[in-house]
Amino acid sequence: MALDSSPLAGRPFPLGAHPEAGGVRFAVSAPPADAVEVCLISEDGAERRVQLTERTFGVWHGLVAGVTPGQRYGYRVHGPYDPARGLRCNPAKLLVDPYARRITGAFTDLGAALGYAVDPMHGPPSSVDSLGSVPLSVVTSPGGPDTGVKPEVPFEEAVVYELHVRGFTKRHPAVPPHLRGTYLGLAHPAVVEHLARLGVTTVELLPVHAFVDEPALIRDGRHNYWGYSPLSYFAPHPGYASEPGREIEEFRTMVAALHAAGIEVLIDVVFNHTCEGGPEGPTLSYRGFDAPGYYLHIEGGGSTLDITGCGNTLEAGSPQVVRLVTDSLRYWTTELGVDGFRFDLASTLGRPHGGRFDRASAMLTAITTDPVLSRCKLIAEPWDATGDGYRVGDFGVQWAEWNGRYRDTVRDFWRGHTGVRDLAYRLSGSSDLYADDLRRPWQSINFITAHDGFTLRDLVSYNEKHNEANGEDNRDGTNDNRSWNCGVEGETTDPAILSLRSRQARNLLATLLFSTGTPMLTAGDELWRTQGGNNNAYCLDDETSWVEWKLSTEAESMLAFARRVIGLRADSPALRQPEFFDGRTTPSGAPDLVWFRADGEEMAETDWFDDSRRFLGMWIDGSTSLSRTRDGELVRDDSWLLLLNAGPTRQEVTLPGPEYGTHYLPALDTTTPDGAPRSPHPHAPLSRLHLTSRSLLLLRVPEPTRRPA
Repeated sequence: MALDSSPLAGRPFPLGAHPEAGGVRFAVSAPPADAVEVCLISEDGAERRVQLTERTFGVWHGLVAGVTPGQRYGYRVHGPYDPARGLRCNPAKLLVDPYARRITGAFTDLGAALGYAVDPMHGPPSSVDSLGSVPLSVVTSPGGPDTGVKPEVPFEEAVVYELHVRGFTKRHPAVPPHLRGTYLGLAHPAVVEHLARLGVTTVELLPVHAFVDEPALIRDGRHNYWGYSPLSYFAPHPGYASEPGREIEEFRTMVAALHAAGIEVLIDVVFNHTCEGGPEGPTLSYRGFDAPGYYLHIEGGGSTLDITGCGNTLEAGSPQVVRLVTDSLRYWTTELGVDGFRFDLASTLGRPHGGRFDRASAMLTAITTDPVLSRCKLIAEPWDATGDGYRVGDFGVQWAEWNGRYRDTVRDFWRGHTGVRDLAYRLSGSSDLYADDLRRPWQSINFITAHDGFTLRDLVSYNEKHNEANGEDNRDGTNDNRSWNCGVEGETTDPAILSLRSRQARNLLATLLFSTGTPMLTAGDELWRTQGGNNNAYCLDDETSWVEWKLSTEAESMLAFARRVIGLRADSPALRQPEFFDGRTTPSGAPDLVWFRADGEEMAETDWFDDSRRFLGMWIDGSTSLSRTRDGELVRDDSWLLLLNAGPTRQEVTLPGPEYGTHYLPALDTTTPDGAPRSPHPHAPLSRLHLTSRSLLLLRVPEPTRRPA
């Protein structure tokens, strides 16, 4: 180790390591520190320390001559070690730059990374040097491959597809083996073609911020697969690069390939906690710079407050954290080309100091008022690990939300556990949650499945979770699955049960795509993927989690069905309206939305409170869908009649009268494997149909006529 003389002062902002004339300007925020050293690490592991002598606004900074891009580095922070006050400066721990654009090396020794000697809350700091046991930061140059023109898909036209970069292509036969499971694997033409043919407009990537395994996984010899354990909020995860050290270039190439196909890229961001865990966890970065400035602490003490269930919670009320989050988001959208963000456990961002949720909090306001970020798609997961954090419908006007109410209601309806009152709200855009806040129906992100929980196939195949492979004695994962195995738990060869399962899956998919709002699918559901009943495969980087591309007959049929329903939605503006239904009279003379009973009569007030009802008819008038072209012109559409029968027996249905249309054309039928109607022949008004038990039928009503005066 060598200690250099003082560098030039440089400037405090922007933070991070930035090549400038003759060297690199380093700047890191560490307000409690008495001294900060930037440590330059050579390829053979030798360390050269340079003390940063300038401190401005709590930022230590300096221009170090002779340093070039590719230089590995870290920081050592000298200052108070007082766990009772939350201060944990320890120069024995080499720290990752919170603003590092690239990370290299692995977290190999938990013991060496612990900042304390014996007790995290009492006693002396650890004197073990963590160099060689922890990841390092790397100086990078700006720029790289062009990320292309952003598609800017209108939200009401979006079909979101949540996928895992590694798991999606790990077994894809058309992707070269060395590219499988990488950013370039996702950019492969065969993969992009699958997404485009499916009708996906927007991919939502599970976390791609550089992450490391949590201490509990390291102790057990397991690994984090999902990536919800962030180390750096600027560096793309290096494990998804086909060539080590080229993750930035490969990420940008992936974005460009998707943009060229008209597909947007959203990333799942985890600004609620970090990989450092609670006080007993390692000191890898934030804790060593300014633990109270980054993490939520119990007032007046050194204990952290955990409202994420992940060991720590970022302090959303800290200016340091607000700056970190907004700087990171701007970097990803301006430099790496992403189109928007899904915020994991987003309620924490609205709970400064761990208090009650405030939609106008400093953090949420900073994001939505930023001139760059305000143009991005912003999607909140509107809950955290506490009861007070469940805030579905409570976010501000510019936020879309994962609608957990939608998921629960639709699952319950199709398994026969609820009536139709709440279902009607979910089908029509959840106006009860969003209409009073100046929001639009497309701000309801409707979903049936997600990475967290059962796959679509498992949702209709298992009543209980089966997470034994996770190594936690099946205690992890939710017990509230709202699933139905259709009569047998798990795999079966019974043809009647297999047929029912497939039909139930088609019912769920069709309901999702024909509901007003923004649909989100989970990667592999259209390929009939199973996780064997595991509803929390966060640590399984194997065939359990990877998408299978060798398709069975059932998978081929499900893929064809998914393409059909997504295509119907794309071609039918009335099925994806950008405004809430309000009972307005349309040019056809019919209201914009009418609910029907099985006898063809409109639903009466008392009908909604009959919880035994398992049938609902939904008329959507298309003569004024309120959808517009890209030039702003209103778009007309045919009208639609959606019939849903979740009952266990066949339902006789009388179609509405001639005031709603002269004929009804079958457009989709969930009783067939690919959704093609059993008969193309039209039905006359007031004719009677027999709807199969647990099935859905969509009818197109062309050229709607005007109601009689």
